[in-house]
Amino acid sequence: MAINTVKATERARTGSGALNAMRREGFVPAVVYGASENQNVKVNAKEFRDMLNASPSSQILLNLEVEGGKTQRVFIQDLQFDAITGAILHADFLAVTDNTVLTAKLPVVLQGEPAGIKLGGALEQLVHSTKVKALPNDLPETIEADVTGLGLAESLTIGDIDFPAGVTPTLDGRVLVALVAMTRAAKSAGAGTAE
Repeated sequence: MAINTVKATERARTGSGALNAMRREGFVPAVVYGASENQNVKVNAKEFRDMLNASPSSQILLNLEVEGGKTQRVFIQDLQFDAITGAILHADFLAVTDNTVLTAKLPVVLQGEPAGIKLGGALEQLVHSTKVKALPNDLPETIEADVTGLGLAESLTIGDIDFPAGVTPTLDGRVLVALVAMTRAAKSAGAGTAE
């Protein structure tokens, strides 16, 4: 997956008043964890939001380019949002190496058209995102699940999904992800065939 680069600046200001002033100036306060010591930084709010809006998930890898320092590969561990405006209030970045095991919540994208739809069924997606564990170089942007083989009243579970190499789901394999439900039309067609 392509990794975006985000520019950051070190910040010394702390406390709610200073952080609110920083947000009014168009920045998102953030902390980088996992390196030798935690580092307080700030990133441009608009650029950061635009990058997240273009990504299928908010838990992604970034190259964090700190002004006057080195570029560090980080993982977006957590984001805090304003409950009313939806603005990003704070970001937690985890500094990673190739051997850091990440836990990420990724979107589940259904691929294909189930065979049961042609018989009048309706595809229902029950799980829209799932947590997985993976090393940084193995982490995908989404989890793709093939539903083409599903007939009427058939379902797809976590255990049925062909996860990419190096990616392990955290949910139980029996959890239902999608199913082809029988609609009234399909039931009527079945009843007519039986008669």
